[in-house]
Amino acid sequence: MAKKMRIAPSVLSANFAHLADDIAKVESGDILHLDVMDGHYVPNITFGPPLVKCIRSTTKMFLDVHLMIDNPEQYIEPFTQAGADNLTFHIEVARDPVGLVRQIRDQGVQVGVSLDPETPAELLEPVIDLVDMVLVMTVKPGFGGQSFKEEVLPKITQIARRRPEVLVEVDGGIGENTLARVVKAGADTFVAGSAIFGTPDPAATILKFREIIKLAVCHE
Repeated sequence: MAKKMRIAPSVLSANFAHLADDIAKVESGDILHLDVMDGHYVPNITFGPPLVKCIRSTTKMFLDVHLMIDNPEQYIEPFTQAGADNLTFHIEVARDPVGLVRQIRDQGVQVGVSLDPETPAELLEPVIDLVDMVLVMTVKPGFGGQSFKEEVLPKITQIARRRPEVLVEVDGGIGENTLARVVKAGADTFVAGSAIFGTPDPAATILKFREIIKLAVCHE
């Protein structure tokens, strides 16, 4: 049975002065992607549990929270209590990845693991059979609007083949010109920020993304 293809608008590119309105414009997407950055693991700072709680109160969308932070184990409970439906940690900072998966799972939410563009897929081995999703970064994490790194495509395929049932999410430089390539590489969840929120009609853009995905699947 083929996996559902999911579009994940990234709140990082929304207008925070009109956040509820911007989220309403992308509710035709499948999940809402929230990038949490601490200024340590990545050179940028975004938001914490209080904003996630506010977002939870404005939408029923599945909240996919990407923890681009050091010491993620300290923040699992605050983010799940704020309303996260999935927590994704970076394999590069996990001292005990198996224990971290268990800690997240114990909170009753889904678990994802992420890896940077230069991190080999083999580093995921301790947890790839334990998580719900693998998030492959196709840009250096920390800032939106970066260019897609073509060299990451084989890693997407490697992960998709290693565990066909795991969700494979891709984040970074995803748009109309790159979407078909990541579909064909084996991804099924597509994070897009400026490529959706930066358009005059985000809902129409999401619909166009679905058409591109459908064509790419048909031509695999």
